[in-house]
Amino acid sequence: MLGPALAVASAVVYGVVDFAGGILSRRVHYASVSWIGQLGGLAFAVVAALVVPAERVGLADLAWGALSGVGSGLAMLFLNRALSRGEMTAVVPVSAVTGVALSVLCGVAFLDEQPSLPAWLGIAVVLPALWLVAGGGAAAAAGASAGSPPGASAGSTAVRDGLVASVGVAVQYVGLAMAGTDSGLWAVAAGRVAAVVVLVPVAARRRGRARVATPDAAKAFVIGAGAALALTLYLLAAREQLLAVAVTLASLYPAVPVLLGVVVLHERVGRRRAVGLAAAAAAIVLLSAA
Repeated sequence: MLGPALAVASAVVYGVVDFAGGILSRRVHYASVSWIGQLGGLAFAVVAALVVPAERVGLADLAWGALSGVGSGLAMLFLNRALSRGEMTAVVPVSAVTGVALSVLCGVAFLDEQPSLPAWLGIAVVLPALWLVAGGGAAAAAGASAGSPPGASAGSTAVRDGLVASVGVAVQYVGLAMAGTDSGLWAVAAGRVAAVVVLVPVAARRRGRARVATPDAAKAFVIGAGAALALTLYLLAAREQLLAVAVTLASLYPAVPVLLGVVVLHERVGRRRAVGLAAAAAAIVLLSAA
């Protein structure tokens, strides 16, 4: 039961990070939030890697971690861009569902994983659950009437951002899972270095423009550290169970912002999201028993 508990904990932390990052990205440019966040993630990951013992760290472990970081950087950038435009309800279904599907397919095709019947049922339940929790197609259609760049609708932009983010999410999860168990948390640290480097050109274009206030920079830094914590929990979970199960449970993070919206912002859940939350709970039970 340790593996499922770690994966669910990763989802909870990621959900809180997304909730906080979404609020901040509507006030501070998404590129600044993404890059400063990766600096916070790097700081946390290095400290964690130094604290957790590692028997042997090979170049392959660091390379897989770096590849994971490239995926993380791209996923965060495009998700934050969608958040800054108020398109979260449109982009989350695409990124979360497609990210789960790609990760599971990679585990089955390249890692020769054979999920049990309850695990397959849980995975099958998660896909529509994520879509419903995030608002599904109705939210995406509603987003199409909002402002968008010339020549493109807001809905199509959200789908594009979601697809790019989903590839980043899959690369992030699969890359970390490929790092050796003897390497401790150094794969996470290598990933944060790669994410910082990948986002340097984006951050450089923002240099000299609107300056980020110190309190907002501190918030972005802490949010990034939280994302690194979520990845660390996921990595530990992936070492306890199949990649397909760990990824699916960790990808339930969209349910957390919805619940926080109800508790903190006093938002209404609605029938669609209530069904999605119930399906997500059922999926956790199935995957935990797998």
